[in-house]
Amino acid sequence: MNILGISGSLRKGSFNTLLLKAATQAANAEGSNLTIVDISDIPFYNSDLDGEVKPDSVASFIDAIAHSDGIIFSTPEYNYSIPGVLKNAIDWASRPAYQSVLSKKPSGIISASTSPLGGARAQIHLRDILAGTLSPVFLTPDFLLPLAISAFDSNGTLNDPKAVERLNRYIKGYIAWVSSINNDKQGA
Repeated sequence: MNILGISGSLRKGSFNTLLLKAATQAANAEGSNLTIVDISDIPFYNSDLDGEVKPDSVASFIDAIAHSDGIIFSTPEYNYSIPGVLKNAIDWASRPAYQSVLSKKPSGIISASTSPLGGARAQIHLRDILAGTLSPVFLTPDFLLPLAISAFDSNGTLNDPKAVERLNRYIKGYIAWVSSINNDKQGA
């Protein structure tokens, strides 16, 4: 199974990107491949640019989504919501409305935050946005990594054993859920 990882943070050393790297290890242990895509080169959405030929970075992003079995979003929380860069990438991928590569694409949401809430409000907003793109979201106890600044070592490795255990459980459940959706599609 091929899973696409999208970090909502562009910061070098981003806790959400590090969390996706830890999720990559968990996915590999389940026999799946999780590839992190870079959204930093995607321009601001402009319908004047959204024609038959899209900007290269947008076309590559949309192609990566189309060729994935599912997406895991890792989002920080900015002002009680998701970062603009993540919303912008979703806006590009959501065209044409209700028929985009995001429609029916199984999605998971994880978050890391320096706050004690771990990005809970951002996850709520991202679920609402994904409802608008017709992207089903893995319903399970949320994976939130609060106080992320202390959860990673100096090499960027997730070193909190309980967080690693919870992340592994989340990824295992997500992969099983995506597999069941794909099996249902093949049987239909």
